[in-house]
Amino acid sequence: MIADAKEQSAVSRRNFLVGMVATGLAMQTKDAAAERDTSPFRPNIVYIHSHDTGRYLSPYGQFVSSPNIERLAQEGILFRKAFSAAPTCSPSRAALLTGQCSHSSGMLGLAHRGFSLNDYRQHIVHTLKPAGYTTVLAGLQHVAKDPEIIGYDKLLPHKDTHAENVAPAAAEFLDGRPAAPFFLDVGFFETHREYPNATPEDNANYGSLPRPIPDTPATRQDFERYRASARIMDEGVGTVLEAIDRNGFRDNTLIISTTDHGISFPRMKCSLTDDGSGVSLILRGPKLPAAAVCDALISQVDIFPTLCDYIGVAHPAWLQGKSFLPVLSGQVAEIHEEIFSEVNYHAAYEPKRAVRTTRWKYIRRFGDKKTPVLPNCDDGPSKDLWLQAGWGKQILDEESLYDLLFDPTEHDNLISEPGHRAVADDLRARLHAWMVATNDPLLRGPVAAPRGATANDPNGVSPKEPPLPARPS
Repeated sequence: MIADAKEQSAVSRRNFLVGMVATGLAMQTKDAAAERDTSPFRPNIVYIHSHDTGRYLSPYGQFVSSPNIERLAQEGILFRKAFSAAPTCSPSRAALLTGQCSHSSGMLGLAHRGFSLNDYRQHIVHTLKPAGYTTVLAGLQHVAKDPEIIGYDKLLPHKDTHAENVAPAAAEFLDGRPAAPFFLDVGFFETHREYPNATPEDNANYGSLPRPIPDTPATRQDFERYRASARIMDEGVGTVLEAIDRNGFRDNTLIISTTDHGISFPRMKCSLTDDGSGVSLILRGPKLPAAAVCDALISQVDIFPTLCDYIGVAHPAWLQGKSFLPVLSGQVAEIHEEIFSEVNYHAAYEPKRAVRTTRWKYIRRFGDKKTPVLPNCDDGPSKDLWLQAGWGKQILDEESLYDLLFDPTEHDNLISEPGHRAVADDLRARLHAWMVATNDPLLRGPVAAPRGATANDPNGVSPKEPPLPARPS
């Protein structure tokens, strides 16, 4: 098994290097012209993001129809170990767009429930605009209750944030062939619940289901509706890609395709396991390798500093991530020895932190609640099945240690094993050092919510239950 893994890693590395060599040869023919051209490198940037998709897309080998995203991956770089810094909706997006962990940016919970950034001038649009970019929002953003607060130059009109309406609005903007470089933020509501009705095309009887859930008729029907939502989202991606191509933007546009966190099933979204924090990430653009796979450990807080280096602008002082351009250029294999993720508030308060290395994961839960915070799992047939089987009464471990080499699904907690005491101590120390370095409020006790924010009772069952003024417990 280990030999197979090494062989696959070697093949992946060879494919990556082949892409890098091909790109390097192509770039050599442009070097002389580039030396004479003193104008700054300002490719257009199109940031396409979905809601609750994790890595459940065909480029990651999943039983989900997503041909447009698969084509994008085949033409660009597919990141296989990219992770959300906070696997809940607003905190994850805020981490990507500010380059900070969520407790540093201030986005401790959901924007529509009264949580916000400490300073919207830390949003990436305020770094891009002085560099000459027109900033445009099409669709979902979920880092502000009112998108006007963020500071985009243009907010495109559309009926709602579903792909069928957002993608045409983005395409219409592209059809206007703007002359100035632009940052186009395209956000789709899909694949958030509630899912659309499935069609025969979405039948889930002949493929694997999300790995944390059992294979039953109810879960297959639930997953086929996810497949329908992903198919619709992928069609929206295709609409945007076609508009980029027909308007002549393909060769001077960086495309970033990603999502916020894992899919909306038990033990996925709002979980610090890889099933919750693992995300799709695909880049395609000028000066980047094509048909490549990257296996480096990446956090979404690294995207902002990478963009700064890519277009040649200074890093804002608040950035906590690292540029992964050295990985793409072949200078280094990794930029991180570890990455971190956190949850504070989602529908309800559930403080927890995690540190992940290439092999190990350490998760610590804080507070007095020992059973699952059920409102933090969206309602659906798969959740119903778990609830009927007694999920709500399970006792959760305060600390968890997983060996991701032998236990990639993170079910065998080694925290009490004497043979792993040194690993556990090391990861505890790394997590504590990060919390100190980032001034994590959890070090001082329960995390307070801003005035006016709301949250569900952690002892409730559904996120649809009436929320109350947010307060830690």
